[in-house]
Amino acid sequence: MDLQVRNADKPGRRLTAKALVKDVRLLGRLLCDAIEASDGREVREIVEQVRALSVTGRRKTSPRLNEKLAPFCADMPPRTLKRVIRAFSQFSQLVNIAEDAYQAREQRFSIANGEAAMPGTIARSLSVLAAAGVEAEDIRKLLFEAVVSPVFTAHPTEVRRKSIIDIEQELARCLTRLDKASLTAHEADRYREDLERATTTLWQTNSLRGRRLQVVDEILNGLSYYDSTIFRVIPEVYEALENQLRASPWSFGQEALPPFLRMGSWIGGDRDGNPYVNGETLREALRLQSERVFSFYLGELHSLGAELSLDDRYVKVSRDLQCLATDSPDRSQQRRHEPYRLAISGIYARLTTTARKFGSTELVREPVAAAPCYQSPTEFAEDLATISKSLKANGAEKIAAGKLRSLQRAVGVFGFHLVSLDLRQNSEVHQRVVHELFENVRPGTGYEALAESERIRLLTDELRSSQLLVTPLKTYSAETTSELSVLRGAAEAHKHYGRASIPNYIISKAASPSDLLEVMVLFREAGLFRPDEPEAASVNIIPLFETISDLRRSHDGMQTVLAIEAYRAYLRALGGKQEIMLGYSDSNKDGGYLTSGWELYKAEMAFIQLFEREGIRLSLFHGRGGSVGRGGGPSYEAITALPPGAVAGSIRLTEQGEVVAAKYSNPALGRRNLELLIAATLEASLLPSDAKEPDPEYLGAMEELSELAFAAYRSLVYETEGFERFFWEATIIGEIAKLNIGSRPASRSSSRRIEDLRAIPWVFGWSQSRIMLPGWFGFGSAVRQWLARHPDGSQTLQRMHRDWPFFQTLIANMEMVLAKTNMAIAARYVDLAPDASAHEKIFARIKDEWEATTAALFGITDQACLLENNPALKQSIHHRFPCLDPLNHMQIDLLRRHRAGERDQDTEEALHLTINGIAAGLRNCG
Repeated sequence: MDLQVRNADKPGRRLTAKALVKDVRLLGRLLCDAIEASDGREVREIVEQVRALSVTGRRKTSPRLNEKLAPFCADMPPRTLKRVIRAFSQFSQLVNIAEDAYQAREQRFSIANGEAAMPGTIARSLSVLAAAGVEAEDIRKLLFEAVVSPVFTAHPTEVRRKSIIDIEQELARCLTRLDKASLTAHEADRYREDLERATTTLWQTNSLRGRRLQVVDEILNGLSYYDSTIFRVIPEVYEALENQLRASPWSFGQEALPPFLRMGSWIGGDRDGNPYVNGETLREALRLQSERVFSFYLGELHSLGAELSLDDRYVKVSRDLQCLATDSPDRSQQRRHEPYRLAISGIYARLTTTARKFGSTELVREPVAAAPCYQSPTEFAEDLATISKSLKANGAEKIAAGKLRSLQRAVGVFGFHLVSLDLRQNSEVHQRVVHELFENVRPGTGYEALAESERIRLLTDELRSSQLLVTPLKTYSAETTSELSVLRGAAEAHKHYGRASIPNYIISKAASPSDLLEVMVLFREAGLFRPDEPEAASVNIIPLFETISDLRRSHDGMQTVLAIEAYRAYLRALGGKQEIMLGYSDSNKDGGYLTSGWELYKAEMAFIQLFEREGIRLSLFHGRGGSVGRGGGPSYEAITALPPGAVAGSIRLTEQGEVVAAKYSNPALGRRNLELLIAATLEASLLPSDAKEPDPEYLGAMEELSELAFAAYRSLVYETEGFERFFWEATIIGEIAKLNIGSRPASRSSSRRIEDLRAIPWVFGWSQSRIMLPGWFGFGSAVRQWLARHPDGSQTLQRMHRDWPFFQTLIANMEMVLAKTNMAIAARYVDLAPDASAHEKIFARIKDEWEATTAALFGITDQACLLENNPALKQSIHHRFPCLDPLNHMQIDLLRRHRAGERDQDTEEALHLTINGIAAGLRNCG
């Protein structure tokens, strides 16, 4: 999670962690009250007894933690066990809600007390840029070319039902209302009752789905954050930035910023390994997105009409506004002197017709009469601008700067499509489809068997022709038919919603120049690209480099493809900009935490140099997951730690899993996280690069450390006999693959090989068993061996940690993971194996590496304990782990029963609940 609030306990802050403790205890007590009211005193007492045992166990210094807790949980009857698991799962979520509310409260407190210049705020970034001598024109140029885009992706670790998310958002609102200092006693009582009602509803609502998650469920879950946060927050962020620029030393005047901050999504367009995403789901995703934004606009217009009761007998209006009022189908005598209301009534009627044209079926209020539809968002925006200009010209500038201004900003950002939907598919699928297309028209071409140079020649020759390979006279395989359907759906979307609806196409497992050219050929087949009109190119082709070997070859591959004139012309048609996606997840699974981070950093440096030489703008898309093992961790620190030149005004990054809820379920936190992205982009792009260049000595040390860590990681994961079996038997991965927690299969094939497993369940399995291996393994061995080669190396590592943001972030994220591991609990998972003795040597290696990694971290950071310099996160763990540990013990017992053949509904549901609760307690486990 980004907002770790490292300064929460600073001396001098009047807002202390006592407020957080108070909220945690309040919510916990209310949940216990709800449990007792619904299930009886006995269940409540068992829950409280389990928590007491957990707290006592965590206070012990013995390595055998929770000696009494494990057998106590194992002896519970199934129905009681299920209720206790539900209780601790919900405790974990309630702690999250309390922490989020506390962070939002601290943010408001800081701003109110003139402390807004904390790191990561826009105010602080502008101050830093001014002090560094950055010119106004540099900032203006950057913002008018910038792209800042968090991209939501579907994710099985976001396992909660939509109903549960709604209840938790209501609980957060209740806490916020109770926090107001000016409450009367009556208001305080009423809000506390609201909190009690929401807590009771949470307890009495089933948190599990009765069926496997469908793609449409994932789409709707992602859209729910627009209603709760994003619709409100994005206009606020733009307004705040514009106001701060006007008040800055540069005096920007009244210039409105372009919509550089936009939301992205993969949900409904990401087909890589998900057979349930196809042309139909793509069209449904686009329809649901459009329906959501029209519903928002219509609600805002209704509210704006209620606000603009201005009477033309008391105020003048512009001629254009009067025309809007005259053209309105609203003939109400009551509003005949209220031209603004008449104009808005007409706009509402036109927008309703437009919404229906786009497939919307949910309209809360009918228009007064029929009206022609808008042909584009620009027409809608022009009518709103007419209202704004009239207000400003006639003494009502303050009114224009309120709800109307926010609506105008929303239209500029969201259009009629709401969010830019990316498409993604694996390069192997493209290869098979292109092979089939060639074989149908030129039998014997044998595309898949060709060498890379021959593929490039064949594809470049094909791209000179406008003649299609696809013919209605041929029958194609289901895979090829599906792929062409998706691409044709994208072409339809461009005509219907505009090019911003589907601007990007990501190629997973991109390894060769032909992978990009294949997509160009497929675009031609679907009408997304025409060789005779290269300026008609409409979708960015984005290679995703994922494995260690792909990252190492990526520079040479891109250099080759940039030398191909057909591809170079395609880039020119798209503004001379190439986006490249970097895969944090698969590179980690392939090479381990340290090597993944280092190879990503080196690839970024190589791309920066290559694209600068080629005169092409580079944009990097960071495929980060929620967990550290998948690139997770604080976004601000991650962005500012990138190599000089890696941002250059453009940053896209994925927001996945439980992290989406942590960042965007609360408007205050949503705004803070979006501001963090903008602030980091400004600083990383505009601060003098010489202040960020790493010392060559540090680069050499990292190269050596990476080689050593890579060898240690590969030795364990890919070269140790029995390791694959260890993973499947000592984690919950097998059960995760069978439960209703995601629409995507756990593996890309039916194989149990580590190579074929998707990175998400790989990390999720280790997280659930509290080993957290992808976030640290190999570091301890690397440091120990490196120090043996360099006797004075400790001081070098300490300087790297002090001076180099990349290394600081690497260590900070690893420390967070180490703090969440628990080797005593992990040992109980290992004991689940039918032949546990066979796994003892593997687990002993893991424990030794964990100890070596922890010792290495202490030596580098000069700490005596984990999180010594991060008291806020340490406090967070103190709150949540007494809820988390019992869930692990109960999950272990349930796994034993489940694997022994107890497959009744209570056992399966209880097991699923433990997965929910542990994911909630860890906050970034996938």
